[in-house]
Amino acid sequence: MDLHYEITGNGHPVVLIHSGGTDLRLWTCLVPLLSKNYKVIAFDGRGAGKSPSPLKHVNYVEDVRALMDYLELNQATIIGHSMGGQIATDFALTYPERVSKLVLIAPSLTGFPYSKEFEQYHSKVSEVVPDIDKMVEVALHSPTYQVVIDSPHKDLIVQMLTHHFGRMLNWPADFCMTWPQPKAYEKLGELNPETLFMIGKKDLADNLRVADCFRKISTVHFVEIEDADHLLPLTHSKDLYQEINAFMEV
Repeated sequence: MDLHYEITGNGHPVVLIHSGGTDLRLWTCLVPLLSKNYKVIAFDGRGAGKSPSPLKHVNYVEDVRALMDYLELNQATIIGHSMGGQIATDFALTYPERVSKLVLIAPSLTGFPYSKEFEQYHSKVSEVVPDIDKMVEVALHSPTYQVVIDSPHKDLIVQMLTHHFGRMLNWPADFCMTWPQPKAYEKLGELNPETLFMIGKKDLADNLRVADCFRKISTVHFVEIEDADHLLPLTHSKDLYQEINAFMEV
């Protein structure tokens, strides 16, 4: 297994999948809470943190399966944030028998029609390449970070973004992500595992629209958190823990 991972605690296994632009440090506040009752596996996705850089094609869903196989985890609760939630959703749709429960924290969604404003935001970041400091500055100028930048966790998110952009600039020019087909957006109704969906009320409009897609599934339990943006694992870890723990105990 070439992915970097850390295991904390004992009990039922819980696999944490971090968001794009971050690494396993995203879970700094949540791991100590979850590890009181569970065996928590946090890992750096390919190209993030201490894991190796990607080659031409990356299949993040298969990376999760490979990690679970390596750790001999037949089944686990999967928790994913943002792009990590996207990976978790695709994993649950592809390998439902490997997921005991699913926790999605402001997830993105494969195949979802994102807005022009969302695409323009990412284009603005690309326009200042390769100035990493400027890329971070532009990236932070978004509702995504409106709460976290005024919190004690601002330095950590800046560190993770700086590290991410620095590594990303050295990825292969023909890098691309491979996702299961058909896309999750088209088959979301097939989602089987019991699911907890959490999102901040101050998150991006697109992410709130993604939430509306999941609201059509009767087995998904929703929690909206006041005064929270996209970075819930850092700013609202105690709220997340309380909801996750209650969900796991049912």
